[in-house]
Amino acid sequence: MTGWNAENRFQGQLDPPLSETGVAEAEKAAEMLAAMSPSLLVTSDLQRAQQTAQALADRTGLQIHTDERLRERHWGDWQGKTHAELAEQDSEAFAMWQAGRQPSVSGREGPDDVRVRVAAAIRNAVTRVSHVTEATVILVSHGGAIRYGVAELLRWPEELARTVSGLNNCHWAQLRSRPVLSNDARDEWVLSAYNVGAATP
Repeated sequence: MTGWNAENRFQGQLDPPLSETGVAEAEKAAEMLAAMSPSLLVTSDLQRAQQTAQALADRTGLQIHTDERLRERHWGDWQGKTHAELAEQDSEAFAMWQAGRQPSVSGREGPDDVRVRVAAAIRNAVTRVSHVTEATVILVSHGGAIRYGVAELLRWPEELARTVSGLNNCHWAQLRSRPVLSNDARDEWVLSAYNVGAATP
């Protein structure tokens, strides 16, 4: 959690730090995640994600690797504005967003772009430990970006993806890759858990 979360302010790719509450949430999550004996730790380069990753690195001794493809979705003109401000200044588009639709916002990153870049970062990280049997990779990203990345890996259409919430702060999804037993060259993923975490939402 950041102070902006508490203010219901759109963060996007702007870079506020964790609040005291956020630091405590990161420590609780790190305690649980360290028990998974991860082999690799990769994080978004935004400082709230790096601070979260640092809590796990301190427990495990893992080196932190950054990948800007794990950044949150860029929200264009909405970044830095509160929900209350948008409800007043851009009421129609804000109502669309609240209804789970895709409003027109100047400079906003499209959902397909988020899906592709986040999924690519996940695949790249897994490739880095392909020589390790049953390796666990921890990627630290952002609630909305994770939802889109998961949707891409699982080949969910947008109509399905928008029915799934973004993750709560310091919560995670658990995915497992498995061999493809056909002529289909695409990778195959299984979602085993979603929105899991120690911190109270």
